[in-house]
Amino acid sequence: MMNFKNPEDVEFSSFQGAQECNQASAFGGDFDSFGHSCFTHYGCPSEMSDRTGRGRGGATSSTSRIPRCAQSPRQIPVAHSPRSNYSFRPLFHERSSQEDDSVLTQQLWKLARKSGTLNLSNKALARVPERLYDINEADTESKAVNLEQLTIKEEDAWWNQVPLNNLDLSSNTLTHISPKIENLQSLTVLTLHDNALVKLPPEIGKLEKLMRLNVSHNKLSQLPREIYSLPELRHLNISYNGFTEIDPDISDLHMLEFLDGGHNNIQTLPGGIGFLVRLTALLLPYNHVKELPPDLVNMRSLQKIDLMQNDLTCLPEDMGLLRKLECLYLQHNDILELPDFEGNETLSELHASNNFIKTIPKAMCSNLPHLKILDLRDNKITELPDELCLLRNLNRLDVSNNTISVLPVTLSSLAHLISLQVEGNPIKMIRRDILQCGTTRILKTLHERALAKSKEEGGGSDGAFSLGGISVTRLRGGQADDGDMPGNFPDSYHQPQNQYGFQYQCPHLCQQQMQQNFCVYEQLRNCPEYDRQTQGHVYEPESYEQQHQNGNLRSLFVQQQQQRMEYPYPNGFMYQQQQQQQFPYGQSIESSRLAVHPRWVYKLRHTRTLAVNLEELTEVPDQVFQIAKNEGVHVVDFARNQLSTLPNGLQHMRNLVTELVLSNNLIGYVPQFISQFTRITYLNLSNNLLSDLPKEFGVLNTLRELSIANNRFQFIPNCVYELQGLEILIASENHIKMLNVSGLQSMPRLSTLDLRNNDIDAVPPILGNLTNITHLELVGNPFRQPRHQILMKGTDAIMSYLRDRIPT
Repeated sequence: MMNFKNPEDVEFSSFQGAQECNQASAFGGDFDSFGHSCFTHYGCPSEMSDRTGRGRGGATSSTSRIPRCAQSPRQIPVAHSPRSNYSFRPLFHERSSQEDDSVLTQQLWKLARKSGTLNLSNKALARVPERLYDINEADTESKAVNLEQLTIKEEDAWWNQVPLNNLDLSSNTLTHISPKIENLQSLTVLTLHDNALVKLPPEIGKLEKLMRLNVSHNKLSQLPREIYSLPELRHLNISYNGFTEIDPDISDLHMLEFLDGGHNNIQTLPGGIGFLVRLTALLLPYNHVKELPPDLVNMRSLQKIDLMQNDLTCLPEDMGLLRKLECLYLQHNDILELPDFEGNETLSELHASNNFIKTIPKAMCSNLPHLKILDLRDNKITELPDELCLLRNLNRLDVSNNTISVLPVTLSSLAHLISLQVEGNPIKMIRRDILQCGTTRILKTLHERALAKSKEEGGGSDGAFSLGGISVTRLRGGQADDGDMPGNFPDSYHQPQNQYGFQYQCPHLCQQQMQQNFCVYEQLRNCPEYDRQTQGHVYEPESYEQQHQNGNLRSLFVQQQQQRMEYPYPNGFMYQQQQQQQFPYGQSIESSRLAVHPRWVYKLRHTRTLAVNLEELTEVPDQVFQIAKNEGVHVVDFARNQLSTLPNGLQHMRNLVTELVLSNNLIGYVPQFISQFTRITYLNLSNNLLSDLPKEFGVLNTLRELSIANNRFQFIPNCVYELQGLEILIASENHIKMLNVSGLQSMPRLSTLDLRNNDIDAVPPILGNLTNITHLELVGNPFRQPRHQILMKGTDAIMSYLRDRIPT
């Protein structure tokens, strides 16, 4: 500490410091060239160290710098200090009620009175403005205006005001809500998430019109019981709080459709939760739920269940009662085995990674025909069953980090499998370099081994083989059939079988050629031997219509599929009906000489899906689509064939089809009638020979996802930019050379854009302004900027990079 012998020196140094302060203020306030205010008063530390050791004549200089450093200007009042009247306001201070009330400005007030919506989100409110609770009442100002003023500005009249129905108070610092909330009887949406609420007033239970309540990201541990009496509540979000249980009274919310209780400390679910029969989404991730109540399966409307990061050890055995379930998330639990999921035919996503599952139930594979994603990584699985080929719609299979040593060759028959993850397994049957090449190479190796094994077992070369009692054919895209019909099959009947299984095998070349070309509706009069042996009873279109109406002849096309797979004579698909046989509908032999197994029509009607994959079809008869139309089919899948264009018969289903899959064909052009599909939402034309699309394509306003990957496009067709409802566009693996940003700007809903592996040589910076795009893929193009390192950081980094380079 410095000691000053003369008090006058102290006073002089204080005055000198004040003068320097004035000079600093003149050059920009309190900040010097270093940008820090403490240097103005006390000098720069580096400058002090240099000058204190460098006095004149080698002596230490202590008259100019040391007193300035040692004295404290604020402790000694200076008469001429420029800061004598300065009053500063700290950045963080307690909000006063006047500040909170000032947030609800007159402009916001009038806007809320006109629209019925008030947004006070992220206003740093500590209290709700008191004036808000009276917003539905006519104010004195509007009542005081005379008739002439109302004529000029009638929209401000109190009788034209809209009651407040949407109130957003999120992202503030609210600790409580006033009981006056009951004054807002017209509220239908109340958003209170991201605050500091400890409890809610019981008066919220008087908001009888409330339909959506969001209190997530608070400090709540329970809800007032009055809330459970809200008659119209449909959406309840209590996630990110401190709940340890769900109140059993929640079963009184009979209209509830959405419940999010994730990121809490919930350990049990109430037994009466099954009364929520309208609930479509049950989200309880990141809790400590150990078991599910038995009546959970009574919620027959459930479409999504999220139970990841809990303590579950098993699932209810009767999960099949949830017949509308589409997505099931079970990651990071303690589940030991999976149920058979019998009855969950609509399930499309099953995520069960990071558990203790040892086996995959064989019955599960046959019970989930629409499963698209199966995630079983990080488990204890030792082998994969051959029955996995029954998951004919599977798109992604992840079994990485298990103890699997052998991959079943039946996986090669899955026509839609585009992602197979097997890393982290001790697989020995396939070389490591093949495994590292990815899904396509692995499936090709499995397919080659399947054909080799089929030949060794005496199978034909037509692509059909049998493994483990499962018949796997190219025709059915991996779907096997055991010949059994379900017990509730409405059209089941018993037919005596002969040794050929109701087959008639035509030994003549003309019949074999027609079978190979799928001319199942062609009359067989060109074959005299066949005509003679069958007494001329050939198939006629009129006979087909009559048979279809009577309920016996349902589908010749699906009959051909069934018989080619099921019976030992692959070339024979027609048989001669015995004269003594009687049909269950009272139809005699004179009315028909042909019959088919009705199981296929049942499958069409039950699954609403027409799927024929891996059959090398070049054309499809129109009658097939007419049958599919009569059965209400809305998903058409002819992937992995040899079609050169869209079958003409598709026009029969233009008002039904919602998903159309024609990938992996030889399609070179798309006909104009595609514009007639008024309900289509998903169209997959990937892996074809397309270079353009018809201009009428732009009228498909219902289309949400379009895949044109791996074709011959040199540009994105202009008609694509007219798709106002398109959300996902996959155009990778083409020859696209440039980006049409103006065209992309005209697509307001586009969120995913995949342009990997094209010929794009430049990315316009203005692309960064398309904030609606949340997933952008540009890897594999020859442009230099953005660099590869930026592309690997994701969409946000790419967009930020592009925006920074927009010229101003």
